[in-house]
Amino acid sequence: MRSVQVSKPQGALEVVERNNIPEPGSAQVRIKVQACGICHSDYLTKDGLYPGIQYPRVPGHEIAGIIDAVGKDVNEWKSGQRVGVGWHGGHCGHCDSCRRGDFTTCSYLQIPGISYDGGYADYMIAPKEAVASIPDELSPTEAAPLMCAGITTYNALRNSGARPGDVVAILGIGGLGHLAIQFSNKMGFKTIAIGRGKDKAERVRKLGAIHYIDTNSVNAAEELQKYGGSGDGGSGAKVILATVPSAKAMNSVLGGLAVNGKLVVIGHSDEPIEVPTDLLLLGRRSLVGWASGTATDSQDTLSFSVLSGVRPMTEVYPLERAAEAYQQMISGKARFRAVLTTEH
Repeated sequence: MRSVQVSKPQGALEVVERNNIPEPGSAQVRIKVQACGICHSDYLTKDGLYPGIQYPRVPGHEIAGIIDAVGKDVNEWKSGQRVGVGWHGGHCGHCDSCRRGDFTTCSYLQIPGISYDGGYADYMIAPKEAVASIPDELSPTEAAPLMCAGITTYNALRNSGARPGDVVAILGIGGLGHLAIQFSNKMGFKTIAIGRGKDKAERVRKLGAIHYIDTNSVNAAEELQKYGGSGDGGSGAKVILATVPSAKAMNSVLGGLAVNGKLVVIGHSDEPIEVPTDLLLLGRRSLVGWASGTATDSQDTLSFSVLSGVRPMTEVYPLERAAEAYQQMISGKARFRAVLTTEH
């Protein structure tokens, strides 16, 4: 089998041939990978920024493929089923979060490409609880990005507290943002996209935004205050979904929140978010984070995408060009998700 591995922190992505295809354990499945999306979070593996990674390691947590072997204790999955695996790659079942049914915050959460080898390969092994069924209507290259970028945006929006007709702003128009705009529109929200540059205006409207705010030409927070309320009399956004990896950009839009508005953070940044206390106190505004979801949430995301017509915009690369595809993603040039395919 072919794998694309990182041999050490800050090492190169290298294609290697492995003589042995791994066998699943008793509660695991083996997946013949058909496609794997390249996520910004893969830099955690490549650069060695997630604690405890053992090298060499194969990245990848946006996986779509077919089960070709199951462990002896696996009854719910069969060979030949189309499945996907996302960021949530397994949970312990016995920590306090798991005992309360909150598997996403498991103290021993497993992540494909970090805890064990991920989807930049011909085959990968996953715990049975990490697997989601893929509908026939989605191709592997469509389904793969939905296993992380899709579930993260969809799940954050449906748990944000926004209701149909509310103003929801999507900060950032990239791999996460272009899906968030579509989901927000299909959920019935008044969707406003926030980005940089006038060239994005036409694209975001095609994706479902009713208005585009170009931060290069206007103050985004002030512009957001023109929307919301009865008949768009103005009051701000009920929810701002922050998809960008920039705390500075998040800081700049906080003033656009309505009373009881919420900034939902799904983009990772190493910088701190600075929030004026009066903004929170005087309008009961809040700031929360949201990370992915379980395999069941992934299935909900895939089903809603089929029902509503939401699809990722992808650039597809063969597995051997993983380093090139990764660079396209990390540079911000991908439009909008780079996806590896194992087809020869």
